[in-house]
Parts: sequence; structure tokens; C-alpha cells
Amino acid sequence: MRELPEFPWSVLAPVRERALRHPGGVVNLALGTPVDPVPDVVQRAVRACTDTPGHPATEGTPRLRAAAAGYLRRRFGVTVEPSAVLPVVGTKEAIAWLPAALGLGAGDRVAYPALSFPTYDVSARLAGAESVPVDVHHGLPAPARLLWLNSPGNPDGRVLGVARLRELVAWGRANDVIVVNDECYLEHAWDVPATSILHPDVCGGSHTGVLAVHSLSKRSNLAGYRAGFVTGDETLVRRLLEVRRHAGLIMPEPIAAGTTAALEDDTHVDEQRGRYLRRRDKLRAALEGAGLRVEHSEASLFLWCTRDEPCWDTVMFLAGLGILVAPGVFYGDPGHAHVRVALTATDERVDAAVERLSTVRPGTRPAVPLSAEEVTA
Repeated sequence: MRELPEFPWSVLAPVRERALRHPGGVVNLALGTPVDPVPDVVQRAVRACTDTPGHPATEGTPRLRAAAAGYLRRRFGVTVEPSAVLPVVGTKEAIAWLPAALGLGAGDRVAYPALSFPTYDVSARLAGAESVPVDVHHGLPAPARLLWLNSPGNPDGRVLGVARLRELVAWGRANDVIVVNDECYLEHAWDVPATSILHPDVCGGSHTGVLAVHSLSKRSNLAGYRAGFVTGDETLVRRLLEVRRHAGLIMPEPIAAGTTAALEDDTHVDEQRGRYLRRRDKLRAALEGAGLRVEHSEASLFLWCTRDEPCWDTVMFLAGLGILVAPGVFYGDPGHAHVRVALTATDERVDAAVERLSTVRPGTRPAVPLSAEEVTA
């Protein structure tokens, strides 16, 4: 295993202290963690499945696998066999260990978007492989054993179109590269359509060499349940299944029951999309009114913003208003002048942020002087 980077969120402690000084308290728009209730249909399913003394199956229940396949067909026009669905104990865990589980190691290269969720880089390090940041929007990467994609993307909300996805899948097959798309924000495309990497328009009706990772954290408010699944190339899924059997990485049966109920129900997904869209519209208008420029952000649960200054300056400026956001450099060097603003706050906290931003004139500097500790951060 290669040395791991410092866990980024610990660096925000002094910034949070500044935000907490605001008389109205902190508005935390830094973390993309759900705040809305777990859907009733999920809670009922979990309560009905509490007497489960035996070991669950690593591959999950037949109903769960069928529910995942049905969900992909209904929502995204993707056809997978239930046998090609593998439930996972949270997709962050699955992403972090996927290269190692597929046998990658020293001497192998794992490519990932240069601006992205840090766990793609970590997945290479845990496998002992070389991590290589690449531009997934232009050109073609140098050969690797595995290429991570994230469309719609975190932090910048960019969407890879069908033609670009098709090009990357074809490149992967020509170079014997496994291509994996983290599709946790596929339900949250706002300004442009988002397409699964498993859609026939992208992969030509064959899932050879291609995987998709799906999370229920954002679509169903199940971050606390650690619920998701991997699907696509059935040969690769079987390899992952065997490793997970040996490692004991198994979704608990009550969580499987809740996951199944969530995948079988579309009503709560549409309701949650509506909540996020309303918050997005409010925050975007308020941020732009305060002099920030929103770039990309056509999908996902974040707004990617800049004031054309170092990202920490913008972080501190917003912390002076009691608003906590994430510095763009957490997601790679290309984020040095941006901040990520999450839509995952309650309506009351979003309204508080909007009110505070409305008091700002473009060009305003931080209202609270920087301390020595904040300058060091």
C-alpha cells in the first residue's frame, strides 16, 4: 500500500470555528451528506426485517438484485441481468478497494479525473498501484489498467455526454483498460441529460470491460445505511463477489431489505429531486448576486463557484458570513480557484445562507480578520 494523503476534512476545523462566530450559527454547505428523512417505505421495510440471525448472502437477495436491475431499466434505459448486480456496504468502500479486489497492484496504473472525489486516488494507493490524474473531458489518457470516471461529477457537476463516454469505453476496450463510472449523481442532472455508461448508446449493448457504481446515499437519503451496488461486466462482478466473500464484505439483511424497497419505489426519488432543485435555484441566485461565478454545475448536488482568487480566500470570505464550504483544492490542483457549495442542507439553513449572501456587495472582503491559525490553514 502506498502512503495515503492527509484526510482533507480535518483541515477545515479553524474555518468552522470562524463560521461558528456568526450570531445565526453555521450553515454547513461543505459536506454532501443528506439531511432529509429516510423515506417511509424504506423505514417500514427495515423494521419488518429485524429478526435475521443467520449470515446473509454476499451476493444479496434475489429480490434486491432484481430491484436494482428494474431500477436501471426504468430510470435509465439500461438492461443488466440480476446476476450481474453486486450489493456493497457503501460505495465509498467499494470504490476504495475495487482496484485491489480486481487484482491490481505494484506496477499498475489507475487513472482518475484530475478534479474529482479523493477516493479514486486512494483506491490506487490501497492497491499499491500508481495513481494518475487525467483530463477525462479532452483527449485520451495514457494506457492504464483501470480508468475511473464520475459522471455527473463531484465537485464540478460536469456531465460526460454520450459521445465522450462512448469514446472512452472504446479506448478502454482497445487498450485492455477497465472503465468504471461512479454514477451516484445520475438522478441529479439539471441542465443537461446524464447517461449511464451501461446504456447501449454508450457501450453498444455489451458491458464487457465496463462497470457502474450506484449509491443510494443521495437518491434515497441512505448515507447512514451504507447502501449501494456495482453492476456491468458479469465476469468482473463475479471476481469482485469472490473477493468480497473471502473478506466478509456483506450487506446486512435489514439494510438489504431497505435497499430493495428504495430501488422499487420512484416516488420518493422524484420528491427528493424536487427538494434539491429548489435549494439549487435559491443558492445559485444568491451566490451569483454576491459576486461569485458558478461554473459547470449542470448536474450533481453541488455548485462549483469562483471569485477568481485562491480558493482559501473564498472559503474564509464565506466563513465570515457563517457559511462553510469546501475548498476546491480538496479535489485536485485544478480546483485552486474554486469552492464547492453543497445543496445538502435543510430548507431553513439554505434560507439562512441566502439571506446572508443578500447582504454582500460584489468585491466585499472577509468581514472578520484572519487569525494566524487561519492564515496557516
